[in-house]
Amino acid sequence: MSTAKPRKKGEPVRADAKADANASDRTSAATNRELLYSMLLQRRFEERVAEMYAIGRIGGFCHLYIGQEAISTGVMSLLRADDYIITTYRDHGQALARGMTPRAAMAELFGRQDGCAKGKGGSMHMFDKQLGFLGGHGIVGGHIPIAAGVGFAIKYRGGDQVIVCFMGEAAVNNGAFHEALNMASLWKLPCLFIIENNRYGMGTALERASAIHDIYKRGASYDMPRDVVDGQDVHAVRKATEEAIDRARKDGTPTLLEIRTYRFMGHSMSDAVSGTYRTKEELEQYLKRDPIALHRQRMEEDGEISPADVAAMDDEIKKIVQDSIDFAEQSPELPLEALMEDILVETTS
Repeated sequence: MSTAKPRKKGEPVRADAKADANASDRTSAATNRELLYSMLLQRRFEERVAEMYAIGRIGGFCHLYIGQEAISTGVMSLLRADDYIITTYRDHGQALARGMTPRAAMAELFGRQDGCAKGKGGSMHMFDKQLGFLGGHGIVGGHIPIAAGVGFAIKYRGGDQVIVCFMGEAAVNNGAFHEALNMASLWKLPCLFIIENNRYGMGTALERASAIHDIYKRGASYDMPRDVVDGQDVHAVRKATEEAIDRARKDGTPTLLEIRTYRFMGHSMSDAVSGTYRTKEELEQYLKRDPIALHRQRMEEDGEISPADVAAMDDEIKKIVQDSIDFAEQSPELPLEALMEDILVETTS
């Protein structure tokens, strides 16, 4: 349980230095490179997604993950191939961090046949059964009971997998949140509930929507282990995730983590970056703690990477992202009869 002090409104969270050092000590230079690569891939991918949306190549709703990449990267880096993930509509970065190919993700955004969901899901409904990536859900809080259901299935089958459920801080005020966490704790379901607290539910600040501002404390209502984590530090995310996963695998104990972060873009592509419900000064303050820049700086200080290495990695990633756009452009659109496919599924269970 956390002894973290409450955070003042608008103040970026700072991780405990000693905890960060311990997490860093356990991370090899090779792993640090993989973490940097994953975060940078998500960032460059979504920057191009914004471009493609602006010129009409991508339609519908589109919510970018820029600024929050340390969470997806830190969590996914510790999961096994047979674990499960379920998330919200801000799902591109998490899908890539889990191992979805940029081609499959971009083609899905373009609504093409070669997308991860055959172009039928689009931005908000990334899905890949082989990766245990169970969506991409558009209803705020609607996927949390599904996570509890997956946890129950794992326990029923006698497995030791975990289900990670990502949600925004606005979801905690929905009844489904409380019902799911109560069941998970009561029945000891191997669930890791992660609140990605980026401070704003659409344009509404947390302080205007929640009676308590340290929302990880809600886990106390269900006698559930809980903590607050610096979401801009990938090592802090890994440390808290590792502890939660160990509990879940050992005896099914679920955990609630409030990971404090900040989105550098608007709520969606139709939302202003600043000037409406948040100030330019607030945004600039958070930009100083860009998770990619923080991780890169630490690596450079430790002699694990050079500026030239970073530039080479960046160039490679940009080419991969461009390839995903070219692939999506060439992927065919679905025929009209595909509208009647994938409606029902045959099952033997």
